Amino acid sequence: MENLFSERFWIEAISAGANWIITGLPGLIIILILFLVILKIMVKFFSNLKKSLINRATKSEDVDTDEATKRINTLVKIIHKSVLIVLWIVFGMLVLQKVGVNIGPILASVGILGLAIGFGAQELVRDYISGFFIIFENQIRTGDVAIINGTGGLVEDIELRTTILRDFAGTVHVFQNGKISSLSNMTKDWSAIVFDIGVAYKEETQRVIDVIKQVGDELKDDPDFKNDILEPIEVFGLNEFADSAIVIKARIKTRPIKQWSIGREYRKRLKSAFDKNNIEIPFPHRTVYWGEKINPLQLEVNKLPSGMKQ
Repeated sequence: MENLFSERFWIEAISAGANWIITGLPGLIIILILFLVILKIMVKFFSNLKKSLINRATKSEDVDTDEATKRINTLVKIIHKSVLIVLWIVFGMLVLQKVGVNIGPILASVGILGLAIGFGAQELVRDYISGFFIIFENQIRTGDVAIINGTGGLVEDIELRTTILRDFAGTVHVFQNGKISSLSNMTKDWSAIVFDIGVAYKEETQRVIDVIKQVGDELKDDPDFKNDILEPIEVFGLNEFADSAIVIKARIKTRPIKQWSIGREYRKRLKSAFDKNNIEIPFPHRTVYWGEKINPLQLEVNKLPSGMKQ
């Protein structure tokens, strides 16, 4: 304790500090400046890389621009974050070395700690491996609409560990990639809206099918919708004899995420066409059958005596 208050101790401490400021501080400042410059260059590089890849995909006629953009955004973001993590680790090691810390034991400890974490955090490792294959196999991309474990929504973010969905009500759902047991992508490459159109039993089936096709063709020729419809409407025919209706199944193929807007517009036009052609859209009802030997109920209407008013 006496050495802490001795004049020699403080002289040596001040001398060592001054020596480090002269010899070590400039190197630390240079490392910091280089780190900031590399960060700036990296951000610019990945931004230009993303724009270049998107422009190349836009010029190619064989590639869907929206689909390519989704995949490019997802992959570039993952690579950017991975490089950023490596860069921060290297910067931290250089700083520790400059301030006089021996990083050899630290690296050895990190290796042992990593091995221990590998055994203890198997769930975390599983999340990262699952996330890698989700991205590598292009199962979903940022901007897709997907159903994960029974929950549907817009894919807002994909990380190696988690996937984030936002549903129609705005609720955000976070899923660990390792716990995703079922995944349905509703907007990969192309989408479709399927119609089960019920009409009354008295209607002529072929006439109804003709009206359904006519409305679909008119919608595809509309300048506001033709670019979002990939193929003419497909009418598969009479699909079901329901309790109160015959059901005709049809489908329209659309660009990804456009199936719902196309479906709403088609239903609106089909309702108007059915009204115009007097095609009945039935409501649930029951017919009571009394049997062959029972006469139908008859109402007897009696006239009022003369002089009486109704």
